[in-house]
Amino acid sequence: MRINFWLNGVKKEEEIRPDTLLLDFLRSLGCYSVKRGCETANCGLCTVLVEGRPMLSCSVLAARIDGKRIMTMEGLQGEAKEFGTFLANEGAEQCGFCNPGFIMNVIAMTKELADPTEDEIKEYLAGNLCRCSGFVGQTRSILKYLEYKKNQEKEVQA
Repeated sequence: MRINFWLNGVKKEEEIRPDTLLLDFLRSLGCYSVKRGCETANCGLCTVLVEGRPMLSCSVLAARIDGKRIMTMEGLQGEAKEFGTFLANEGAEQCGFCNPGFIMNVIAMTKELADPTEDEIKEYLAGNLCRCSGFVGQTRSILKYLEYKKNQEKEVQA
């Protein structure tokens, strides 16, 4: 089956088998930030953005992206690096295995929620599992990142 889609801003046309998982398909295209974790849509490691919304690629067939825009961390290097610095500064990166999925959800959250409370942040990111941290450093890094982004916007408006 042939599908057309945009991957990280580049128009693509690919031949796939109807039973191909989006996770496997994206990795076959070199998007190694998309990781296999639980394979039950419970850990968030395989998160990608489809039309700007987070989606767990381990539970979606690649055929579902026909005509859609997909972003992986490979396409969001600037934003990922910017937030990743806050994550590292709070000691919240630990082993780093869960970081790509976590960062993808944080990026999606910043586009979806204008000024989230700490409870809204926790709720939005509830599907991301990290075995190394207690999420305190991660939450701190998000709050500091959001404050930084607010200050940047104020400087642009001034």
